Amino acid sequence: MIRNKKAFIYIFLAVVSVSWLMHGQFNLLTSVEADESYHYSRIKTFAESLSLVKKNYVEDVDEKDLVYGAIKGMLSSLDPHSSFMPPEAFKEMQIDTRGEFGGLGIQIGMKDKILTIIAPIEDTPAHKAGVKSGDKIIKIDGDSTKDITLHEAVSKLRGKKGTSVVITIIREGLDKTLDITIVRDIIKLKSVKSKVIDESIGYVKLTQFQEKSANDLRKAINKLSKENINSFILDLRNNPGGLLKGAVDVTSQFLPPGKLVVYIKGKTGDKTEFHTVNGNNYANYPMVVLVNEGSASASEIVAGALQDWNKAVVLGTQTFGKGSVQTVMPLSDGSALRLTTARYYTPKDRSIQTTGITPDIIVKLNGKNGEPAHQILREKDLDKHLENDTDAESESEEDISGNEEEDNGEKTLALPARVSEEEDQQLQRAVDLLKSWQVFKTLPKAG
Repeated sequence: MIRNKKAFIYIFLAVVSVSWLMHGQFNLLTSVEADESYHYSRIKTFAESLSLVKKNYVEDVDEKDLVYGAIKGMLSSLDPHSSFMPPEAFKEMQIDTRGEFGGLGIQIGMKDKILTIIAPIEDTPAHKAGVKSGDKIIKIDGDSTKDITLHEAVSKLRGKKGTSVVITIIREGLDKTLDITIVRDIIKLKSVKSKVIDESIGYVKLTQFQEKSANDLRKAINKLSKENINSFILDLRNNPGGLLKGAVDVTSQFLPPGKLVVYIKGKTGDKTEFHTVNGNNYANYPMVVLVNEGSASASEIVAGALQDWNKAVVLGTQTFGKGSVQTVMPLSDGSALRLTTARYYTPKDRSIQTTGITPDIIVKLNGKNGEPAHQILREKDLDKHLENDTDAESESEEDISGNEEEDNGEKTLALPARVSEEEDQQLQRAVDLLKSWQVFKTLPKAG
């Protein structure tokens, strides 16, 4: 009898357990079905809209244009670095990483929904024409840029060598619009320039992180080493970034193997780490890294890693603050999504997003007398930027940028002027620092 009771209890518990599991599974399936139902109802709404437009719009429309427009709208509702690239734009992006294209030589972004110049690239038609960071482009060849996307703007600004384009800009300090005619040229972005300063200091300016940048840097360092240099300056000012692999490979030339350069975290919170990948032939010199508000993305990764590992003194002004990762996802028709998928973090767990890298030594670059100040554009100024998830004070880095001025009660940031090497206070401060370093090394110890 007792055995029968036990059997009954086991059977009862089994039935309850199965019932509970089935109920839980039913709830889970119901939840998934509800999510899918909601998802497909939205797709249905889009399909209905597409059908109604094609059927009722006053003129014939290309269905591809409608779909592309819808995707562009979807991506534009995200952060400023996510975008849709039609096949032509995708091809141009691939050309960019190789460092040669026909165009003006400017970096652009959206601020307050207005097409805005982030910075001109040195030694390009735009740089020579005098465009400035913060200039707002309101027309291209007479056509309004209202509601234009970044890739549409790029398509309008690029073109064959020798052709011209007129951009109409609004500039702070000017009371009227300004038309600037720029003749397009082949923009060959030579990413590495090097020389010896003061007979013993190796100087390399890295203008962008391209496929060949790390290899070009390696060649430059080897060449400088033959000049018997005893210290090194890496100039990352106005370097807008580029390939993540390039940043890791560049950092690998200044740190021992196996050192953490950067890690990224995406939606799931999982970390992916990137470490130095070289042998033992890294450049082991006393080092200064120059940065400013135009140093972004990959530049900030390099500066942050060298700073965190105490390899280099970072000197200049607060960097741009682009700490997000974009993944290019090709689509079946040759187009692609450029989607923000993660955030960057330095070896010491600092998020770069909106805060950027704070230099160890703040040195601002003074403009020439009489030159009007105008606003500097940073990541935090771009529409719909991601917030920094590790620093509650990420929106107030102007206080430490070294470039703040007051203008009629409002804060503006004065753009560093283009100056000669002799007038470059940041470079000269770096040279003085490294020369002092060498002097202190040779001082005899106090007895």
